[in-house]
Amino acid sequence: MSAPTAIIPYNGKATMAYITAMLMLATLGVFIHEAGLDAVTTVFFRCLFAAIALALYCAYKGMFIAANLSRKNLGLAVFGGVLMVVNWVTFFAAIQRIGISVATIVFHVQPFIVLLLGAVLFREKIAANKLAWICLGFAGLVLACGLQVSGVQMSGQYLTGLLLTLTGACAYAGVTLTTRAMRNMPPHLIALIHCIVGLVLLAGLITIPVDGIRVQQWAWLIGLGLMPTALAYVLIYGALPNMPTSAIAVLTFIYPAMAVGVDYLVYGQRISLLQMAGLVLIVLASLGVNLNWSWRRGKVRIAGQSMK
Repeated sequence: MSAPTAIIPYNGKATMAYITAMLMLATLGVFIHEAGLDAVTTVFFRCLFAAIALALYCAYKGMFIAANLSRKNLGLAVFGGVLMVVNWVTFFAAIQRIGISVATIVFHVQPFIVLLLGAVLFREKIAANKLAWICLGFAGLVLACGLQVSGVQMSGQYLTGLLLTLTGACAYAGVTLTTRAMRNMPPHLIALIHCIVGLVLLAGLITIPVDGIRVQQWAWLIGLGLMPTALAYVLIYGALPNMPTSAIAVLTFIYPAMAVGVDYLVYGQRISLLQMAGLVLIVLASLGVNLNWSWRRGKVRIAGQSMK
């Protein structure tokens, strides 16, 4: 976007669309659990049904034109698709091991990983105030992990889930950096290519149960591809250009907060007070980074930095 997002006026329609998308994303774990398939197979069918919906949308909007499909953009989109598939598979597998709440909270250290990767790969400077917020965010991560310890031994299942979540967060950070390098390609088209890449990569790796996929499972898989994927992306990408950075930064955390609530309401899963404190620290640190808050007393400064 050419204009700083901080000066974009309030747009009620865009804001409601973004909130709706965050609420949809909060239900993601329920679709995964109820589908009852392994992570790779679930991601494959998510890509399949989302790709169908996004292809129809892109065709309707006339996005399949040469100007949107330069060789450089296609290459970056495919590479980003590989990273996105890694993100989806590891995150889905993590949810199946450590639950919706913890996986979702831990995953939201991703903005800090983007900054650190940018510093390492592109030698982007990190301001002192942002470095302090990153440290606070990782302190929140330690609390949010809530490692289960028996004597001196951690639960292998739990630790594996945490490592999978962090792997997914790193992969998504790579997607963010890759997308930033692209020009003149509609985000809906990028999302479609990501889904197509997922179909190609996972087609030979899916596992169909011996007794087949039940009707109820098909319903959940179709819903997964349509609601917290295709429709959520359409709403998000349509809303972002019409929202100020401050609104995006705050409303994004509807997703983890509601995911924790959905996990409790549907499955009765609670997080500890320390894990809740970790979520609060991660939210605070992410807002500090994305809104460029200063640590100086009595002075909060908001910069026009956009948030993915």
